Amino acid sequence: MSTKGQGKPHHFKVRQVFTFITGMLECLFFAGIIFGWASLVFLLKSRGFFGSFCVNTTNSDGARVQDCRGQDEQFSLVFTIASFMNNFLTFLNGVIFDRFGTLVALLCSCICDFGEGCLKCETHPIEFLLLKVANLFGAHRSTIITIYNGAFDSSSGVFVLVKLAYESGIPLKASFLFLATGSIYHILRTIFLFPRTSIPYPPPDHYKYGPITSIAMEEKPHDVEEPERPGVCNYELLKQRLQRNHVFIYQMPCFPSEKTFRECVLSKFFFFVVLWLSVIQLRHYLFIGTLNPMLERLADGDASVVSQYINAFAFTQMCGLLVAPMNGFILDRHKRKPPVAGITPGIEPADLNSAVLSFFLTSLVSLIFSICASIPVLPLQYFTFIALMVNYSFVYGGMAAFVAMTFPPCHFGKLYGFIFGLSAVFSLLQYACFAVVEELLDGDPLYVSMNIGLTILILFSFSHPLNVFLHCRALASQRAKANKITDMTTESQLLKEPL
Repeated sequence: MSTKGQGKPHHFKVRQVFTFITGMLECLFFAGIIFGWASLVFLLKSRGFFGSFCVNTTNSDGARVQDCRGQDEQFSLVFTIASFMNNFLTFLNGVIFDRFGTLVALLCSCICDFGEGCLKCETHPIEFLLLKVANLFGAHRSTIITIYNGAFDSSSGVFVLVKLAYESGIPLKASFLFLATGSIYHILRTIFLFPRTSIPYPPPDHYKYGPITSIAMEEKPHDVEEPERPGVCNYELLKQRLQRNHVFIYQMPCFPSEKTFRECVLSKFFFFVVLWLSVIQLRHYLFIGTLNPMLERLADGDASVVSQYINAFAFTQMCGLLVAPMNGFILDRHKRKPPVAGITPGIEPADLNSAVLSFFLTSLVSLIFSICASIPVLPLQYFTFIALMVNYSFVYGGMAAFVAMTFPPCHFGKLYGFIFGLSAVFSLLQYACFAVVEELLDGDPLYVSMNIGLTILILFSFSHPLNVFLHCRALASQRAKANKITDMTTESQLLKEPL
């Protein structure tokens, strides 16, 4: 079965490219805009939101100043809720996706997206559903996944465009209404450029999808028996019978030999990828949530300097689309090599070896970012913004590709969503950290003890690439022993043969 689209008709390739481009635009302008929070906070502060929480006080010199730590705490609470819902809803959407398919899951995301307006909490769910488009590109699947995640990261720059539009005289309400109407684009794209259920990997030679072909092609012929057990069937036999009638099944069944959802959740791979994502994501969220008060302290309250750095932060994050494919190249660099004999398909050791390098580089950049974010030097924050952008571009794409290559495809939606759901619970610690900053550290997010603790926490992320590396080494050792036994058996048989 071709995995590179060989033998595909021209109209399929056009639809394939169009699906990819429109999906990238959807990620770029609508998926991850909540992470442009710093630009929105600057704008809302200038309009007096939560201004009643600011109080007049006297500083050490006896001068009257405004203490707005209460205002910062309210903005932090809003961001904590929005980022929590952003991750937690991914699990619910993953369950819907695995049960009902792409169309229902995307329509649910569109409805939530329209209702949530400016918060755009339904961001990761839309992004994860678009990741299934990568199945159309065979050997380049990981690269496409990382490009989509790069577009997701770059969408954090949307709020700086809203900020610049407001400064140019465009009302804030008009900008938010425009963003809300983006759901119409989601719905039209879902209806015309997605199958009703799921995109298989790899796609069959005569695979079709769209508003008409997907429904007709998914109907099972009358001469195919029902599986003996619900959700379990001889997939290869069923696929061959369907192909003879030019019919293809799109919702991937679970093989009897594959792990159950419970076994996947209890595996070491799952535990360490959750730990890896949670600690890195918490550091990201805390930095984004405290960026405005941190810059205000470093700039001595100069609003023009803060605005300059906020804009630099937003435009730097928009470069994520250019950096993210590098991670895809790392993950896909082995695809041209022949598969290793005797290894279960989809769990190639080369896949895991590529993931080790990807995860290690992500953890390393995260550590560099955390150290730079802890140093109270204003010009250094430009480099901190760059480190965050690179780290952000690697983390979600690498995690999605790892789940796709390691676990059964029939559980992809639930597992991907459950990982984000668990990391969402862990991310609630950001509000506790912010409360500590405001109440105990005098509102200084650069306090040494806090940042040392966060940097130490980042070190735990290295446990995930270490675990995958040890697993790969164990597989290599087992393979070497198996080859040695095979060679000895062959040699023994040759010696027994008569001359």
